[in-house]
Amino acid sequence: MRSLPQRLFASLGFRGKNFMSAFHDITLKALNGQELPLAPFKNKVVLVVNVASKCGLTPQYAALESLYQQYKDRGFSILGLPCNQFAGQEPGSEQEIQAFCELNYGVTFALGEKLEVNGAHRHPLYRLLAGEGAEFPGDITWNFEKFLVGRNGGVIARFSPRMAPDDPAVIQAIEKALA
Repeated sequence: MRSLPQRLFASLGFRGKNFMSAFHDITLKALNGQELPLAPFKNKVVLVVNVASKCGLTPQYAALESLYQQYKDRGFSILGLPCNQFAGQEPGSEQEIQAFCELNYGVTFALGEKLEVNGAHRHPLYRLLAGEGAEFPGDITWNFEKFLVGRNGGVIARFSPRMAPDDPAVIQAIEKALA
């Protein structure tokens, strides 16, 4: 198996699998209960992040919002997906999560309702991103694991939870995908 840096740099060549029909055909639920189809993300670069409000990594919300503001006009989006599978660090209701994100971090990027990223009830989106046959397979290790999805719906890179959203490797991957 390739190391994360090897996988990252290999993926920067956009040799990832084309998941256009699968990724963009998925419909989630937003925190407000309305449908959140991924079809409008077609031809955009999307950073998909499993998030939590009671985690030591929760301050990453600030860097995520900053990234979103910096690149949104170039076709970049962020999709935050709350998950309570890691030490129960996202216990709130959808309304509580929304309020927390807006009040504490001014989050304006898309937030979906809570879902499972691992196990027997793994959401189909995470089966696509990290399941068997995916470009970067394997269980999600913790909150704030990140997947960079290209304009064509293919996964370009996977970043560990501890890698900050404003880490140079993340920025480089986003800028290359937007070029």
